[in-house]
Order: sequence, then C-alpha cells, then structure tokens
Amino acid sequence: MPRWLRLTLIILSSGTLLLVAVALIAVHLLLQPERITAMLQQQAHDAGLELSLASPATPALFPRPALELEGITLSAQNANMPILLAARGTLALPWRTLVRGETVISQMRIDSPRVDLDALQSWLDDLPSGPTAVPTTIPSIDAGVHITRGSLVRGNQLLLGDVELDAGRLAADHAFPLTITAKDAAGIPTQMRLSVTPSVKGGSLLLENISLYLAHSTTLTLHLAGNARWRGAADAAAHLSGKLDHANAGQYDAVIELTPADQSDPLMLALKLDGPDNHADLHIPPLALASWWSQLDHDDGPRLTVPPGNGHAEVASIDTGDISIEGLTIQAGSDVPAPATTAAPPPKPAAAKSAPAKPAHQSP
Repeated sequence: MPRWLRLTLIILSSGTLLLVAVALIAVHLLLQPERITAMLQQQAHDAGLELSLASPATPALFPRPALELEGITLSAQNANMPILLAARGTLALPWRTLVRGETVISQMRIDSPRVDLDALQSWLDDLPSGPTAVPTTIPSIDAGVHITRGSLVRGNQLLLGDVELDAGRLAADHAFPLTITAKDAAGIPTQMRLSVTPSVKGGSLLLENISLYLAHSTTLTLHLAGNARWRGAADAAAHLSGKLDHANAGQYDAVIELTPADQSDPLMLALKLDGPDNHADLHIPPLALASWWSQLDHDDGPRLTVPPGNGHAEVASIDTGDISIEGLTIQAGSDVPAPATTAAPPPKPAAAKSAPAKPAHQSP
C-alpha cells in the first residue's frame, strides 16, 4: 500500500473516531442522563417509592435520542420486597431535547419486568386516601409504553407470565389504545384490548367511547361498550353493556352499571347477566367490597364474614377442575327469602259454647 494512502486512511480513521467521541460527549452533555435519572427518582420518591439502577443511565442518539437503563428496581420506601424488577429499560426522548433541554419522555420500553402483587398491595395500603377532586388536565404520553416478557407474581407463585403491554398516545380528546396479552400459571392465554377517549369538561372527568374486549383461551370472550364519568370522591357513574360468549354455555347479555353515591346510598355497582341456564342480578358497594376483601388477608388471619351486596344468581354448573358444582343458587341481602321455619302466629282459639242440657229421661 502506498505510504500516502496509508497516511490518508490513518487520518480518516482518527478523524472518524474523534468525531464519534465528540458526538458521544455532546449527546451525554445534551441529554444529561444524571438529570433525567434524578428527575425519575424524585418523581418516584414523591409517590412513596425508591428507584435504583444497577449502573448509570447510558445515552444513545440513534435511531432517536434515548437513555438506556440497566437493572431497574422499584420499591416502596423502607420496604424489604421490591415491587418491580426489570432487566433493562429505554426512555425515548424527542429530538427537541437536544436543542431545548426539555425533560420530556416520549416513550418508555421495559424488558422483562417482574411485578410482585403482595409488595404492590402493601404500598397501596400505605397510601393516603385517593383523590377526591377531578384533575384539571389529562396527563400526556406522546408515544406510549411498551413492555415485553413481563411477569406478575405473588411471592414465589406465578400468576401471569409472558406479559406483553402496548399503550398508545395518551392525550385529551384522543382515543387511547391499550393492549395486554399474557398467560396464566397453567399456560392458558389471556388478552385484553381497551380503547377510551378521556377528557375533562365541566368539572368532570369523562371516559367516552369505551370499548373493552377480554378473552380467556378460546372458550370465553367478553365485549363491552359504553361511557363513564367522575365528578370527584364517590360521584362516579358508568354504563357498559355487551355480550359474554362461552363456547360451552352460549351467549349472554351483560350489563355493568355504576351509580354515584348520594346522601343516603353509597357508590353502587350493578352486575347483570342473562343467558341460557345462567342468570345474575347483583348490586355490590365496591368500596365496602374492597374493605371486605382486605380482611381475608388480615395479619391476624382471615376474617370470614358475609360479603356485602344484594341480589341473586342462578348458575347451572361450575367446573374448575378440582371442584364441580351444579344447580347453584345464590341469594343475598333483601333477596333472601324468609326462613322456612318461620310460621305465622297460631289463631286465637274460638270461645267455647255451652251445649244445651240434655233433658232427663222420664218413665211413662
């Protein structure tokens, strides 16, 4: 190789390496991974959580500006068990971040997250009471969230595996799509598809054009559509109706209705199901039901009481593998008939009447 060509290649390669090094330094300075990481940790801390990484975030420029996260751990403050463990994650940033320095995340991708339901429930139980006022704006997600190879566990028990989640753009007056697929502990696939248009109008949070699709294996599908509204606290209302299809039992009309609380009645959830051999009409106070459910996992042992609610259900058969039930009838609340042993009070005895005296027999 001629000497001049060798020198030219050395100069070009050295210049390329220098440009790459300058670009990496510039990207690091412009993206400021320490600042964005600190922002995420502060947001987690404000929610009572602690976020830690196995190594500092690494900036990337192509195909779009992003931060690569390794060894993600999310825990409740002062907790021994993490809520979420993830192998890696990517925070995609808009190109304007390089120019304006804005701390905006356009998309979040998480690979192999593991969520522990017990740890999540413990953190939720320690939170103060939920919001009582309607938010003034809809939080925005520019390009959504993508989760791959996730799992939901309870301690060492697998509840859901192979979890894939895709959430699209979240913005006011735009349809928000959400798709989740997973497999239960037995490997049976489950899928959920949700589309809803959120907005805040007249002091109310509106969820319009709701379309919900649930499928379990190839035997059970549920499709509901409707609208919902929330005006703060327990002033919530919703109406969803549609069809429930069971491959072995037929098609059912399904209705879910949420009635807001007032001065005399609590927030009430009505569930109606009508189809061949199975009928249900239940009215359940969801807040009381949540309190009842929490008592089943009390620290001092489960506290078994009658669940709150009112209504009746007639189920032809239930077969869960280990348990098989036929001809099940459930009646609760005011629908419970009076016990068969309850009898009406006996009638008062009639007043005794004196019989006329028999005349004495006289001899002729």
